[in-house]
Amino acid sequence: MSILDNRPALAREVGQIAEAAGYLWQKGWAERNGGNITVNITEHVDDEIRRMPAISEPVAIGCTLPNLKGCYFYCKGTQKRMRDLARWPMQNGSVIRILDDCAHYEIIADEPVMPTSELPSHLSVHNYLIGKGSTYKASVHTHPIELVAMSHNPEYLKKDVLSKLLWSMIPETKAFAPRGLGMVPYMLPSSNELAEETIKAIDDNYDVVMWEKHGVFAVENDVMSAFDQIDVLNKSANIYMCARSMGFVPDGMSDEQMTTLSTVFNLPK
Repeated sequence: MSILDNRPALAREVGQIAEAAGYLWQKGWAERNGGNITVNITEHVDDEIRRMPAISEPVAIGCTLPNLKGCYFYCKGTQKRMRDLARWPMQNGSVIRILDDCAHYEIIADEPVMPTSELPSHLSVHNYLIGKGSTYKASVHTHPIELVAMSHNPEYLKKDVLSKLLWSMIPETKAFAPRGLGMVPYMLPSSNELAEETIKAIDDNYDVVMWEKHGVFAVENDVMSAFDQIDVLNKSANIYMCARSMGFVPDGMSDEQMTTLSTVFNLPK
């Protein structure tokens, strides 16, 4: 028996997570066990799920997250590969329940797969999103090759320098990733400091945050929308690099052209 049985909405949600995981692998953004996906699935939880006994001991999150009381999450498992999650999502991830103290969680389904070591960072972001009344329920961390390469240039780490460059490569990037790319300087992976700086960047009106020399972290209403934002930003990075490899610096759209685009399509930036 699976928690997904006879729950079409929950099964569809997990199916989308598996589909996105497959895309991350196919893109070359999820080497070995790289990357993480965490999705708030509380809206799909029924009374039977709430009564499900734990299949793990309570695990300390490492911080207290009061906005997550009573929440349920699907989490990619630690040391699990995206390519395997794409085929077997409930053997390479698990559903967890946040306990009433908001400082511990327990696994309830399907197997006792321990969540990613970066779970505290992901949950801290979800706690922040709920606190600000956001509709965002999905967080995706992955390693898009071209964007990570560009983060090795100190010039691109300055506020909105890379955002403007990426927007200028193709109109769709401005339209479909309209908040651009926030920047967080290199910090130890899985650290509380990295989580705090990521939250600050999201609070500064970004949906996708670049972790210098590491990867990106995206939040959106659902996992596929988070993937899409990363995809369009990385496409622009690829266009830029293709032009440079042909021996010229691409002109890109002008500031006036991008301002017109923002006005016509009522974009936030």
